[in-house]
Amino acid sequence: MSTSVIKAVSVSKQVTTATSSLTILQDVSLEVEQGEAIALVGVSGAGKSTLMTLLAGLDIPSSGEIELLGNVLSQLDDEARAALRSDAIGFVFQSFLLIPSLNALENVMLPALIQGEAGDVARAAELLHQVGLTGRETHLPSQLSGGEQQRVALARAFMTRPKVLFADEPTGNLDQHTAATIIDLLFALNRDHGTTLVLVTHDPQLAERCDRTLLIHGGKVEAA
Repeated sequence: MSTSVIKAVSVSKQVTTATSSLTILQDVSLEVEQGEAIALVGVSGAGKSTLMTLLAGLDIPSSGEIELLGNVLSQLDDEARAALRSDAIGFVFQSFLLIPSLNALENVMLPALIQGEAGDVARAAELLHQVGLTGRETHLPSQLSGGEQQRVALARAFMTRPKVLFADEPTGNLDQHTAATIIDLLFALNRDHGTTLVLVTHDPQLAERCDRTLLIHGGKVEAA
């Protein structure tokens, strides 16, 4: 029995303008197993983030099929895909995307509140503790450093116990020392929570921390 949580079969993505058509991804097939950490690497503009958005159901391919946690994404409407992401998917982005008017604790609790659940203050506080932010719960994003904001974003991503975490250049806005700390936290949280990780990065050292690296080149995916 397959334990794959993500499966892409012959996936392509084209973007059409009034004057031309651009192929971003071409005939991409891959599988990601439960609990695996994979890195998507490639030069800027290679299609890494585009592939991530397709695998996460944030966009749909021009052709081919993607299964996410046993769901064929093309068979789901926008509302159903959003519900799947809300229930089972976590995201960490290069820009931290915290709500400026909410404090750290409230930002971490936000995914649960969006799901209609009562705010689990104890869980949010524990996640902040795990990322080293005990005592900073009531601070607004503007009162936190970039590294601290990304720690809040990491804690938020794990709030609803996601089965899959997508991270798009999660250290791209951080200095080298802070980035190293965030990387350690990301992999520690991922291990402790048993989450499947799909990581978009241009950093070879970060990619080496993953179980497997896939190189995106010329719109195609190959083992690095």
